[in-house]
Parts: sequence; structure tokens; C-alpha cells
Amino acid sequence: MAAHGSALPRLGKRSRDEIGGPDRSTASNANGEDTSSGDDIGPALPSSVPKKKRRKLPYEKLYLSALPSSPRYSKSLMHKDQLSFVTMTPLTDFLITSSIDGFVKFWKKVVDSIEFVKEFKAHVGEIRSVSVSQDGRSFATAGVDKTVKIFDVITFDLLAMLPLQSTPKSICWVHKRGASIPLLAVAEEGGHVINIYDGQGDTQTPVDSISDLHKSPVILMAYNGTYDCVISADENGMVEYWRPEGTHEKPDNVFQYKSSTNLFEFKKARSLPSSITISPSGTQFATFSFPDRKVRIFDFPTAKLYRTYDESILTLTEMQQAGTALQKLEDVEFGRRLAVERELENPALQNKINVIFDESGHFILYGSLLGTKVINTLTNRVVKVYGRDEPFRSLNLALYQGQPQKKGVVTAQMAASANPLLQEAEEGDPMLVSTGSGKVRFYIFTNDEEISKATRDVQNEKPKLLGSRQQVEAKAAETGTAAIVHTTYGDIHIRLFPEAAPKAVENFVTHSKNGYYNNTIFHRVIRKFMIQCGDPLGDGTGGESIWGKEFEDEFSTLKHDKPYTVSMANAGPNTNGSQFFITTVDKAPWLDKKHTIFGRAIQGLDVVHKIENVRVYKEKPEEEIKIISISIT
Repeated sequence: MAAHGSALPRLGKRSRDEIGGPDRSTASNANGEDTSSGDDIGPALPSSVPKKKRRKLPYEKLYLSALPSSPRYSKSLMHKDQLSFVTMTPLTDFLITSSIDGFVKFWKKVVDSIEFVKEFKAHVGEIRSVSVSQDGRSFATAGVDKTVKIFDVITFDLLAMLPLQSTPKSICWVHKRGASIPLLAVAEEGGHVINIYDGQGDTQTPVDSISDLHKSPVILMAYNGTYDCVISADENGMVEYWRPEGTHEKPDNVFQYKSSTNLFEFKKARSLPSSITISPSGTQFATFSFPDRKVRIFDFPTAKLYRTYDESILTLTEMQQAGTALQKLEDVEFGRRLAVERELENPALQNKINVIFDESGHFILYGSLLGTKVINTLTNRVVKVYGRDEPFRSLNLALYQGQPQKKGVVTAQMAASANPLLQEAEEGDPMLVSTGSGKVRFYIFTNDEEISKATRDVQNEKPKLLGSRQQVEAKAAETGTAAIVHTTYGDIHIRLFPEAAPKAVENFVTHSKNGYYNNTIFHRVIRKFMIQCGDPLGDGTGGESIWGKEFEDEFSTLKHDKPYTVSMANAGPNTNGSQFFITTVDKAPWLDKKHTIFGRAIQGLDVVHKIENVRVYKEKPEEEIKIISISIT
């Protein structure tokens, strides 16, 4: 048996060499002719793997035709100061623009253009948040002057003003279309409570409050009418769903357990969303976040992450160097645009950036280094870019896709047909509106292909003349004479001295208005001497002036001869940046002619002493004491 063991057949599959047959396709006989193998029974495998089918969106061309066709803006209009937000009101067809100086303008959409309707000086100072209701009838603004203004869109009239205890951070209309009582949710800086007000302004006290939803200050809210649900985010990156009425629990028709969602994505990435936008159907929502600079699209009912697009500076630089970017730029031009991208790290600009959906919900639009991208989220492809070569970086977007001559309901199949009568009746008038970083204009993209660079920038505001009396007065108003430093320990009121230290005051006021000091800490405290702050790094080594470089000292007759003097911190002569301190000692003559005095605290002195007396380790408070914001008057 042992002698014949090697001749026994082996169990298992034999190799092709053992079988002696051909390969999987064909074999050649002695004459070089191809023959089929008789050993292989059944169909042969293909010689190459078939190409993977690319996803295709039905009626994509039809959806794209409902967007503006011109990649260049056809017209731009002005505010007196930099634009903050642009908003298209649904159903009522108004464009509402707002700027950092507190002005709000109403424009009515007409065929092929917009017409100016009315202007309001809504707030003293910057507008922090805006919101329009789902029926397009109510509009609200929130400002640093601790007020919320409510407007009737149809009559373009100011209906009511809501005074608040602190500066509002985010506002959102949270009622369905046709609701008998409009509801406005307001989240204030430094607090985790969400207050809900009567949107008609009949009462200035909240009709309801939500205090157990978030543990940190709320920074964003967005309402989904399809699910009658609000989505909110706080400073710790936590995102929550809740109903605006009743018990404020999440709706029953969304996810059951939060652990099964991707709502912890921001917490994991150590980033905060700067905008939340709900799709027209309510089935998705899109966010833009900092500091990771990612666009995320979530499925609303499941809160699962659907798409992510990376717009970080690192990714943009790597793609430019590798030549894989959407558009290869010259090195000098890329460097210029990259410098603008870095400016977006300013907290005052971050909440101005948004992501929007088109009316179909299949496309998203957002500003980028290369222009305003239009991405098909099904095929995952950039299908269009607006303003690719225009001289501005797009920030806040609004889209109008109305059809002024629409007579009735038309299906996608009918719209895609070649019927000339249907095409004429359904001719659209799309309009994309965009703000620009640091620009006093907003830019309008339409179907107009005949664009004249000489006439497209409309001078609808009087230009500021250098040296004019009006500009001097405006400059004085811009610098301000008083400030309120809102801290986690209370408010400190400061009188400013623009005559004695004009550059130091301008630097302080501009930083304050831009939110530069927001969430910075008191990093150095010495009892019976002073409290110091204004460093975004929080360790005393950071901070820069509004000019991007150190500026010179400004010494006057003012001296450190009384407590509560506000002066610039420095590292030697003419090295002023953003840091400042408030003295608590009676006299400090050794500081004279070494530190620029630009103000004095006149109220909230108990807050100064409360901060002065906290427990410290190596001059740094053991408990973080933050500047929430600074108001200028």
C-alpha cells in the first residue's frame, strides 16, 4: 500500500498545470491557431473587469438650467459698510441684506432684477444673526446692542423690538407655515438657555424657555418644518434635536438613540459648526465648521453623515502642489487667495459663511478659494463654479429659483420636453446672491451673459470722501467713547480716551466689534496690581493689532495715578498688539511713559476686584475667566 500511495489521487482542486488545460481565455495549437478548451465547462470569465458604472442623476441638466447660467456676476450693489448676511424670503420673493453697521435693506425681486424698497438702521453696532420664517412673512435680526428686531416682510415694516439681558448669539423662527402665532427662538451669549418669544412682539418676555437641553452656550439653530423639529449646536460641539412646543423632546419620526447617529462628529473633530442649513425637502441638512473647514451633509431623520467635503488650507495646498485641484492657479495668485482664506479664521467672519441647497435638494452651493462651488451630492462632482475669476471671496449666499410666469403644476418630464409653449410659460429667472470677504457690495449672478465691467458695479451709495467732514464724524462714531466688557464674572464698563490714544482706541474698538476678544481669558492676574487679558492664545504670548503688526506707543498727560486705569500691555517700546490690562493698585508711576493709557473702568469695579482675588497658579487663574464679548457705544 505504501508503494502505491503516491499514485493515489489527491483530494482538493488541482492546479491548471496539473490539468494541462489552457488559460481562462484561449490557447494556441501547434499551428498557432486559437482553440477552445474542452476541459473548462461553463462560461469563461471576462478578460478584463468591467468599468464601474458612474452614478447618474436623472434630469440633471434640467436642475442645472434652474441655476444662473452666467459664471460671472452681472450686477453688484452697495451698503455703507461690509455686508454680513443676504437672505431670500421664501414665497414672498424679497431679498434682505444686512451689514456690520446695523443697517438692513429690503429689495423686491422683479423680472431679471431687484428693486430697492426700504432701509432700516436696525441696530447700533453689528448684526450677529438673522432669520426668516418658513412662510416668508417674518424676518428678525439680532445685534450687539442687546436687542432683537422683528420685521413684517410683506409690508416691509418694523413690528417690534425685544430687549435682552445680554448679547444674542443666534435667533431662529420655529413655527410651521400658517401657524397662528409665530415663534422666535433666541439664544444669548454666555448662557445655555433658549428662550422662545411671541413673534408678533405682543410681549417682551419669553413665552417658554428651554434650560435642560444644552450645558454650554448655544451658537446655532435651524428649524425643519417637515419634521417640526429644531436642530441646535453649542460651544462644546454638541448637536441636539428638539420640538419647539410641548415637552421639547425630539420628534418620534427621527432616530431613536443618539448613539446610533453621527451627531458627535463635531465633538470628535474638535470643531464647531458655523452654519446649519436644512434642505428644501427637510430630509437633509448641511453644515460648515471651523477650524477643520469641512462641509458635511447629514440625513436628517437618521442624523447619519452622508457626504464630507474638505476645504482646509492644508488640503488646498496639497492639491495645488500635486496638480489635482479643480483649477491650477499661478503660485502668486494662489498665495494671494490663501492669505484671504487665513483671514476667515477671524471669529467675526466665521458665522457669515454658509452652505445652501438648490430647490431640488440634489446640489449644494458654498464659497471656496476657487469660487462658489456647485456640487451634485449624488454623483459627488463639482458641476459648476461661479465667480472663478472675480475679485472677491464668496462668504454668505442666497438663491432665488422662482418662475415669474409659472401658470400651473408641471412635472419634471413635462419640463424636460421640447414643447415650446411649456418652455415659454416655465421660463425661470434664477438669481444667486453673494457677499464678499471685506466687501461693502453684494454680487448678483443671473442668466445675463452680456456683462459690462464698466456698468455692473452700481454706485447706489455715496462714496466716502477722504478728508471730508462726514468721514471724520463717521470715524469718531466708529472709534466710540465707551465700552462694556461682558465677562463670565459680570460686566465692566470702560470710558475710552480716543483723543489721548486714537490708535489704541481704534485698535481696541475694531477688535471688539469684530469679536476678536470673544472667549479669550484673563490670563494674568496679580492681586493688588492688575488683571490682564486680550490674548487669543491665552498664555500672554499672542495677539496682534488690527493692522497685523505692532503699533507705536501714545503717551499723553494721563498717568497711572488712580486705580482701574486701562492700558496696553507690551513687550517694550512700540510693541503694542491686542493685550491690555486694568490696574487695581492706587498708583503705579513706574508704568507711566511705558504703557499707553486708553481708558478707565467706571462701573463694574466689584467685578474687577472679584477677578483680582481669584486663586492663581503662577499668576494664571486656576479657573478660566472669559470675556464673552465687548460692546461699544
